[in-house]
Order: sequence, then C-alpha cells, then structure tokens
Amino acid sequence: MYPYHNRIKQRIKNGELEGYEYVENYPGIGECLLLHFCTPPFIRPVRPHKYHEYSAILDTWERNHKSHDSDDKKSDF
Repeated sequence: MYPYHNRIKQRIKNGELEGYEYVENYPGIGECLLLHFCTPPFIRPVRPHKYHEYSAILDTWERNHKSHDSDDKKSDF
C-alpha cells in the first residue's frame, strides 16, 4: 500500500507546502482539504475523515509561515 498520508506529511515537514484550502466540490471526491505544494504533484486532496491528522501540522505550518512573512516584510524596509 502506498503511504499517501505519510508522504504528504513528510513533504510538509520538508517545507514543500505553499498553501492549503478547503473546497466543497473537488472532482471525483467532493469536500476535501487541498494541499498546494511547490513540487510535483502540486496538489494533494485530503478527505474529511483525515482532517484531524492535519490540524496540528497545519497550525504549526501557519505559525511558521506567518513568521516568515513578517520577516520578509521587515527586510523590505
């Protein structure tokens, strides 16, 4: 069996995640969490029954991402 979610979580830890969004009508799936990566495959859907596995990971990503954004803005001045 392909370790789909383990691979996605590793990619997030490796810094490949660029963003994410919740969508209601993803083709062939319906409601899902779409993870956007900077390397192929660029988009990975996560079904609702797996959301709980990603909440802490995405919270950490949000905190780190926002701190990097503020660092970038500070360097512009």
